[in-house]
Amino acid sequence: MSKRITKLLSLIAVITMINGCTKLQEKILDETSAAGLSDKQVADGLLAPTYAKLEDVFLHTNYFSLQEISTDEAILPYRGGTDWGDNGIYMQLHKHENVSSDANVRNTWNNIFIGLSRAVTAMDGLAKNTDANAKLYYAEARGMAAYYSLLTLDLYGVVFKKADLNKPSEILRGNDAVEYLKAEFLAVEPTLSTVPTVGTGRLTKAAVWGLLARLYLNAAVYRDVYATTFTFSQADMDKVIEYTDKIIALPEHGLVSDYFSLFNDNNHTNKEIIFAVDQRADLAGHNRMAYFSISGDQFPLPAYTGANGTDGPGITSDFYRTWVNANTLDPAQADPRFYKENLSIYSNPADSCVDASAFNINRGILRGQQYGLIRKNGVFSKCVNGKMLVGKLFYDTRSKPTKPVEFTELCDFTTAGSDYNTGFRVSKYEFSKTSVSGRNFGEHDIIILRLADVYLMRAEAKLRKNNDAAAALLDVNKVRTARVNGTIAQTGLGAITLDLLFRERGFELYWEMVRRTDMIRFNKYEGTWTEKTSTDVKKRLFPIPQTAIDAAAATPGYLKQNPSY
Repeated sequence: MSKRITKLLSLIAVITMINGCTKLQEKILDETSAAGLSDKQVADGLLAPTYAKLEDVFLHTNYFSLQEISTDEAILPYRGGTDWGDNGIYMQLHKHENVSSDANVRNTWNNIFIGLSRAVTAMDGLAKNTDANAKLYYAEARGMAAYYSLLTLDLYGVVFKKADLNKPSEILRGNDAVEYLKAEFLAVEPTLSTVPTVGTGRLTKAAVWGLLARLYLNAAVYRDVYATTFTFSQADMDKVIEYTDKIIALPEHGLVSDYFSLFNDNNHTNKEIIFAVDQRADLAGHNRMAYFSISGDQFPLPAYTGANGTDGPGITSDFYRTWVNANTLDPAQADPRFYKENLSIYSNPADSCVDASAFNINRGILRGQQYGLIRKNGVFSKCVNGKMLVGKLFYDTRSKPTKPVEFTELCDFTTAGSDYNTGFRVSKYEFSKTSVSGRNFGEHDIIILRLADVYLMRAEAKLRKNNDAAAALLDVNKVRTARVNGTIAQTGLGAITLDLLFRERGFELYWEMVRRTDMIRFNKYEGTWTEKTSTDVKKRLFPIPQTAIDAAAATPGYLKQNPSY
């Protein structure tokens, strides 16, 4: 045991050097704390931290911001000149004007590398562990190291390969990075569990198949990220089809009809989800996806007068218009994925009294005047019959009691476009009904991969391989027609092209942190939207944080900054 712990501690020192200023935060086993532990206890203790850092990677101000606010889908202005200014980092992110000292860029990098550090630490310990689960745990840890590295490749264009614990990692880019990640995922796939025996919060065969499909689909980008056009090889597309076929054939997974059930706070066993960040209460989940976009005067939980929104990002008018232009009806009446009405006062103004147990804010894209619980002097108002009073909301928390919470299509960086109410908002993930605060401890699992994305990846591969539009259309319509919201059922498309498929991915996967990756692959990232006019292809990658560059400066040429930063 003593030699094992010593080796783990030396490994942590090596990883920390690679990671610059990032430090491991978990308590490290020493000889005293490890004394008396069984191999099973040690194995469990090594694997758990490998997954635990995902919740920080997927915090709303980290990976979400990089993947969504940098795109045509989301925008976060300086609200009212007082909120979300943050030294301009969200405006820079949207305009593609990042600098290497940006907090969003640095924090996302640091959290990913802490996760990678933990995964490599677990691999070293599990390789010598004799517990019956050690082989499976080792495969999961190695697979998670590959997943964290897939994130660094996608965001920053680099992968750190550690072949010798006593030497610095080798930095891989381009095709070398792609081939390395392929090999890592393929090495662990045979050992991993089948679904759903270990749950969606851990790597399974299906999860790795999905990540391999995602890697192959984006391989052309990763090999030559600044290319004017990308060459999607038939061999890569064949692999996307192979791995998506494997997942679709599994009986354990299926598309669900209730779209928003995917994002409920009890979504842990939803059969459409393949891999997710496990955020249940007993695992100390703390994501804030439910509160990030909605108003500070929207209170989704009658039990908590302090659980409200924060007037964060809205969707851009450009993205909203894609919904409008795709439908002859209002998108709320045409597409079950756009909106779900839970409060009947929106369609019947007389329904102003609601049982606390039945109260639930609307979901999806929220527009116009908002209704909800009315809080005065820190207390929710009630009807004479004891039910919760529901009515028009005003910006009481902003000391603007006559200003209605009325979301507008306009949302930009002008004074008029950056008020508290500008921008249609997204209420996709549900406020947790059982959390100790609701606001800070969302218990819904954050989706990394789900079956609808698998179908859409297969459709794209078929289109890119040999323009098999008929087969691609079947996959797209399989997803579209699966969704039903009351009397609203989605109809199938009559034809499909790459541009239409890009649009469909936006409708199905909005707010799910794939938009930037999609826009780059579809050659849309240099387009113009709202406040963004940059056409610099070098902004496809984010800058490597200056802290990491500085930490590596002792070894000249070891870690080079990405071009244009």
